[in-house]
Amino acid sequence: MDNAARMRQRVLALFLPATAVLYISTEALNPKGTDQIISTTAVALKVLPIAARHPAQLYVSGSLSLLALGALAVSYAAIASLVRDRGSVVATVAALLGALGAFCGALVNVLVGVNLAAAATTHISHAAAARFLVTSFNSGFEQVFSSLYFIGIFAAPVLMGFALWRSRSVPRWLAVLFVIGLEIAQQVSSAGPALVVLLMLPFAAAMVLLAARTWQAAARTPNVGSVPAEATTPRRPVEDAGACGR
Repeated sequence: MDNAARMRQRVLALFLPATAVLYISTEALNPKGTDQIISTTAVALKVLPIAARHPAQLYVSGSLSLLALGALAVSYAAIASLVRDRGSVVATVAALLGALGAFCGALVNVLVGVNLAAAATTHISHAAAARFLVTSFNSGFEQVFSSLYFIGIFAAPVLMGFALWRSRSVPRWLAVLFVIGLEIAQQVSSAGPALVVLLMLPFAAAMVLLAARTWQAAARTPNVGSVPAEATTPRRPVEDAGACGR
């Protein structure tokens, strides 16, 4: 591995703790009660007044959720780089599935966060805004991407955890902590900053520890094509046998 490749792997390692920070920030800032699928008019009329009181906060948390999911997609690739030999195929599948799920989740979160804030601050009645939101959430677009998102968030962590477990590239307890921590983090709703931080601590710990492993793996990998020192040391010519008798 040359210096450029080593640097790229270390950059990937930085995405893991960044993902944890973004996940925690998203749910800690999200107005309580707004983080839900708006599939009925009753739900829409319940969340619209909350969104109308906290539009700026909702815009910020919605934007952070997009960044968090993008960072998660990159983090899957970083974690997959730790898996060698046994489990490498499963890790690749998990990284692809996780990236797809994160991409679809970002599209869905536009509706949950940014779209909700926009609907709550438009100069129309709550009834009209509710109809707009319900129509958006029940559209074929939302249903397709929501399905792919939920498949990704449930399946990808389990597959990646299995790959880490099988490869023994990290301690097995860390593979378990990653799966449990990420599954919990993806289900945490906007329940207030203190509870969000508490529930996401296992996920944050797993991501920091995996980042350290990824960083160390880059440092341990030898340069590809490097020539051993002894191969570059010139050898003294061997004297022919007749020279010994002189």
